[in-house]
Amino acid sequence: MKKILVSGSSGLIGSEVVAFFAATGWEVHGADNNMRADFFGTQGDTRWNLRRLIEAWPAFHHHELDIRNRPGLMELLKELKPDAIVHAAAQPSHDLAASRPFDDFDVNAVGTFNMLEAARLNCPESPFVHMSTNKVYGDAPNEIRLKELPKRWDYDDPAYADGICESFRIDQSKHSIFGASKVAADVMVQEYGRYFGMPTCALRGGCLTGPNHCGVELHGFLSYLIKCNLEERIYRVFGYKGKQVRDNIHSYDVVQFMRRFIEAPRKGEVYNIGGGRSNSISILEAFDLISSISGIPMKHEYVEQNRQGDHICYISDLAKMKNHYPGWDITKGLRDTFEEIYAAWRNRDSQ
Repeated sequence: MKKILVSGSSGLIGSEVVAFFAATGWEVHGADNNMRADFFGTQGDTRWNLRRLIEAWPAFHHHELDIRNRPGLMELLKELKPDAIVHAAAQPSHDLAASRPFDDFDVNAVGTFNMLEAARLNCPESPFVHMSTNKVYGDAPNEIRLKELPKRWDYDDPAYADGICESFRIDQSKHSIFGASKVAADVMVQEYGRYFGMPTCALRGGCLTGPNHCGVELHGFLSYLIKCNLEERIYRVFGYKGKQVRDNIHSYDVVQFMRRFIEAPRKGEVYNIGGGRSNSISILEAFDLISSISGIPMKHEYVEQNRQGDHICYISDLAKMKNHYPGWDITKGLRDTFEEIYAAWRNRDSQ
């Protein structure tokens, strides 16, 4: 039986990886220490997701392990020698990184380095998939000429009609401390592929979402927005008139791409993984969509100051992903995704 190791296995992407590979006959090992609860408090706690995975999948084995624990991680990789690795553990918040910069860098940059080196010394032939972020581009996407529409910003340059591709520059821009730590991790993942010849890729995610996301104000745009609507709480909009645009990809579609990479890996690759233009939406448009689903008017307030390094409009160009892996495409549309998240929050709150 093949083995896969998943870091951040109780989180949104990690848990989706666990469920998919356990269902397809793999022995799945997860490394997670619920650091999200430390970062975001009780609302960020993922123990409920861990319990769900343990109950649902006998092939899943949980390891209470912090990726900053270099000897512990080395020992685990030496013992398991997994056939594939998905590294989804991270500190994911712009705002939190500024107040806890050591924790941010130690988790995102050093933790990724620990994962890579443990893999190189114990299973260098195993595909290594890293969840990076589109924040590696910093605020450089804001330099693209934009046009203002009634409820969104959009690109006003035909070169970006399909979104931002992987050749877009990642330096000489403001990233936020979080974005900078993820740049360090992203480049190291590439380097282990190019220098050591390991099968690695960095997936530069747009807005990753799905029903198992513990959205909080500092991270998890759609999940948190939908939760606010359900509970009739005020959602704070930070700058850009609420017209800022993100392309959203369901966690299921993320994992389907990971599967294809693991089956036919490449060395030192990067991919912009998001929902593309068809799954792009602004905050104002998201208000309208969730209200049409729930029947509850969205309560919100506007804060003039945008978050530092934040994108005004970001849409992923999916051409490289589809070219390298032509069997992959987006399968979950925006409305389906919204409805799944809404149903999941209602079910979670009723328990």
